[in-house]
Amino acid sequence: MIPINALRTLLEQGFPGDEVHLENPQGDGEHFLAVVVSPRFAGKSMVEQHQMVYGALGGAMGQAVHALALKTYTPEQWAKAGPAAR
Repeated sequence: MIPINALRTLLEQGFPGDEVHLENPQGDGEHFLAVVVSPRFAGKSMVEQHQMVYGALGGAMGQAVHALALKTYTPEQWAKAGPAAR
């Protein structure tokens, strides 16, 4: 189990200045929903984008985090996705 603020810190450190949204919808500290918006995702496949996020989370993935629903966007994709993506 990991506090949501600790997980948010890892993501913010891995994506400084980028937009990070994080929720723990079940309130259990093990199941999370993350949305990361970063220009670093431009030209990368979804798999590569998700690997970048997993890299930022380091050892928390697979240990403290039981499940992570992940959505990644470039700023342009985020603007087009609108409120439905939020």
